[in-house]
Amino acid sequence: MLLRVGIIGLSFFCEFEAMEEINYKDQNALNALVSDNFGPWSNKVLVDQEMINQYAQLSGDDMWLHVDVERCAKESPFGGTIAHGFLILSLITRMSTGPSPISQIAGFSHMMNYGSDKLRFLGAVPVDSEIVSRSRIKQIDVSENKTRVVMETHVHVVDSETPALIYELMFVFL
Repeated sequence: MLLRVGIIGLSFFCEFEAMEEINYKDQNALNALVSDNFGPWSNKVLVDQEMINQYAQLSGDDMWLHVDVERCAKESPFGGTIAHGFLILSLITRMSTGPSPISQIAGFSHMMNYGSDKLRFLGAVPVDSEIVSRSRIKQIDVSENKTRVVMETHVHVVDSETPALIYELMFVFL
């Protein structure tokens, strides 16, 4: 059986074969999904100047470090323009990692974005960089009314050891 899974807000959509189901209220079984290890790397996404310019126009953030190619070539400590941090955050949805452990969670009527616990921009993403991401389930808490999941995602410039972005997304199963 093929399923299509996504998280409202920051989502990754992928089709895959269904795995063994875990009821969203079964804390002991859900604990097996929590891991210190990150899943596989996603596909690569190219961050080019056209994408940066489109985001600048959409967001209204036209700071020269993002859009002024000539000035950045002379004055930027990065040697060129860099992507907006929030652009990189929004690209998480374009980076598919394949099957996700949350696809095993069943028995709920709704799944929705609950917010975030942590967002850190740790490094610049220079123009024409390729970025990748990987995630892990950091925490799952079952309560009477909901099950809350914290998923930690790291976004890296390809071949960089240090993440450019760390994000903890919370979502709930109701």
